[in-house]
This record gives sequence, C-alpha cells and structure tokens, in this order.
Amino acid sequence: MDITKKYEIIKIKGESLNKVEDTLINEYPFTLFIDDEEIITLLCTPKSLKELALGFLYSEGFVESLDQIERIQIDEENGRGYLYLKYRKTLTEKLYGKRTITSGCGKGTVFYNVVDSFKSRKIHETIDLSKENVIQLSKEFNGKSELFLKTGGVHSCALSTKDEILYFEDDIGRHNALDKILGRAFLDNIDMSDKIVITSGRISSEILIKTAKREIPAIISRSAPTSLAVDMARELNILLIGFARGEKMNIYTNFPSLIF
Repeated sequence: MDITKKYEIIKIKGESLNKVEDTLINEYPFTLFIDDEEIITLLCTPKSLKELALGFLYSEGFVESLDQIERIQIDEENGRGYLYLKYRKTLTEKLYGKRTITSGCGKGTVFYNVVDSFKSRKIHETIDLSKENVIQLSKEFNGKSELFLKTGGVHSCALSTKDEILYFEDDIGRHNALDKILGRAFLDNIDMSDKIVITSGRISSEILIKTAKREIPAIISRSAPTSLAVDMARELNILLIGFARGEKMNIYTNFPSLIF
C-alpha cells in the first residue's frame, strides 16, 4: 500500500502560474476487529498497521498483555486488522459495541471519560532531563520526518530515552502516531517508566492520558499543550514541555529533577 499519492495541480506564486506534480499523504480507512466483531475505523497513514492496531487496542484498554493475544492478522488490501484473544477482560467486554470513525487528530476516540483519567495512578518515577537533552532530542526528531518534508501532511511521534530516539512514526493523526510507537514498545516489551514521548502535535488531554496510562514520565512537543493537559500533567506528575524549537522551550510542570 502506497503511503503517498501523486496529483497534478496548479501552483500559484505571485504572478507565476504553473502546472506541477504534487505529493499528498494517503488517507486510509483501517477497521479493527476483535474476535471478528467490529470495534472502530481509524483514518490513518497505511504504514506500521500492526503496531497501530496493537497500540490503539493496548492504549484504550482492550488488551493488557501479549499473553492475552492468540493472533493478529492484517488485511492491508481491504484495510482491516483482526485481533483474536485467548480470553477477554471485564473492561474489554464493557468496551465492545462502541464505534467511531476518527483520524485520531481532532475529535479523538470515545472509549474513555476524561474526568476518569484523574483516577490514574500518579507517576512516581521522574526523569533527569537537561535543557541540552531537550534541544538535542528535538533536533534529532525534526530531522527524521522525511514524510512531512515530502507532503507537509503528517504528524510525527517518537519514544526516546533522554539521550536518543528509540522509535519514530508518522501518521495523519497525532493520536495514531502515538499509538504506533506504543504498539512497537508493546511488541518489544519495553519498560516505559524512564522514557519520553516526543510529538509534533498539540498536547491534548487525550495525548496526556495515553501517555499516563503507560506510566511515561515526560512529554516534549514543538507545539502547544491545552489547559486540561497541563492540569492533568501536574496532577499525575508528568513533565510537560511545549514549543521546543531550537533553544527555546516552555516548561509547564515544575519538577526538581529538571536540570539546567
């Protein structure tokens, strides 16, 4: 499945008018099933679909461990992902039958109540992160998004240590990009208690919740957070840094472990 598509367009710049070929990101409907029951259709970029399926279902509480999964099957041609479980948890049963179509960018998903997120366990692990760490990670992150440079139509997300990026993904939806890296970490059984999420998009309460559920102690973005995301980050002890561009950054949560 092609990630991009070519289109002939008219490009105007001042008095100049030219017919050119433009590269656009491919928007792809991807429907997830659990035990052959339809759960949701995500509008996404057709890349890392297995990781997206697992990351979404993991972050939304449908699955809790790899041991719970019998098998996963991706039908790329028809835009479908099938997950078969050895057993279902109570939460999985409650979530069955709820559906939405989403790019995971604007509206997000409907599988949780934002207020309930404050019941999440407070994160006790902190991360010693220097200003230089943030600058270096942001520089490395910005240099990885070849798809954005080609199309201008994707968000990017990464999982990193304080010194290097471990996983990097692009998608039309910032939630999808995050779910893809969570899915990769889930498959690799990575300990996320000392990791950092880096994102190109706005830090909303939904992004914060997905991060908090995995007990990740820090989020860095080159964009802005929402007020609820900041309130929740302070409540849950998550380091939140926005507008990380060059040597500039805003720190929205105050932690003694932040080293300058």
